[in-house]
Amino acid sequence: MPVVLSTASLSAAERGERWHHAVSRTFIPLDVRLLEDDPSPGRIVSNRLGSLQVSQVEAGPQVVTRNRKLIARDGKEFLILTLQRRGSALKEQDGREARIGPGDFSLSDSSRLFRKKVEDGFWFTSFHFPRQDLRVRDADLRALTATAFSGREGSAALVATYFARLAREAAHLDAVAGRQYAATALDLLALLIDERSGRFAPQAPETAAATLVRVKDHILRHLADPGLAPPAIAAAHFVSVRYLHKLFRSEGVTVGEWIRTQRLERCRRDLLRSPGPGDGIAAVARRWGFTSPSHFSRAFRTAYGMTPRAWRIHGLAAAGASTDGAEREHPGGPARCP
Repeated sequence: MPVVLSTASLSAAERGERWHHAVSRTFIPLDVRLLEDDPSPGRIVSNRLGSLQVSQVEAGPQVVTRNRKLIARDGKEFLILTLQRRGSALKEQDGREARIGPGDFSLSDSSRLFRKKVEDGFWFTSFHFPRQDLRVRDADLRALTATAFSGREGSAALVATYFARLAREAAHLDAVAGRQYAATALDLLALLIDERSGRFAPQAPETAAATLVRVKDHILRHLADPGLAPPAIAAAHFVSVRYLHKLFRSEGVTVGEWIRTQRLERCRRDLLRSPGPGDGIAAVARRWGFTSPSHFSRAFRTAYGMTPRAWRIHGLAAAGASTDGAEREHPGGPARCP
């Protein structure tokens, strides 16, 4: 269930202290200084997905600081990814300063000093999780704190889109699914950090083999999607379409040929089952991503030398003959052990 903390019902005089308490309770011990004489209401709505806490935060102008005293008192190491929705924030950490605008996101590390200043009303989504959950080198992470990642282009846009969608669905996910989706989010973030640090080298032979395995697994899990195509597959794995085609050329096939073969194999298997209601040939084809019955029929005939209908008739007849033979061999029913 979402946890909601709000200062809307309080007087202006009470909001400052209560908001400071709400922010430190939600995230980590922080010093919060409101910049309005008459503080605007603040609101935090949080959901938990395993060790990942997702929070929607809305409030007025303020300065938030993590100082040495608070670091020493807390002693825990957390990371906070902040996806800015409305307003801009000026963030400082590790000797850098960056302005984070709407659509951008940034990282903060609780184990070191940081400061954030917001001069107008704002709304952001934060993702708060233990440092140990993000499998990246400390040096690589330290080089990217207080950096504005644009959510509008490149790999960062893919990460921002996934995190934003995860935040929208957080309240509706069960515990098991929530942990899995959170783990995927952190894997994507780790890939982005590795890429920015120059450690993600898809041209390396060992990396190419591992990438091809992941790509094939992705394709097999999305065969039913008629829109499955190289651009979307490449984007999901942070590689170019050209490099994706290169991976499959090493096995002597194109991406499209491999997808078509996998779909046809599953159709061929399903056609051998006794058809039930709504399990006609066209339905089987649609189940595995074929949108055109005529195209499916031509592709099937080219691959297997007969039409889907002929294959089904032949296969069911062969299965029936096999059953009849077994019954003749054991006319009294299944054989019994003496």
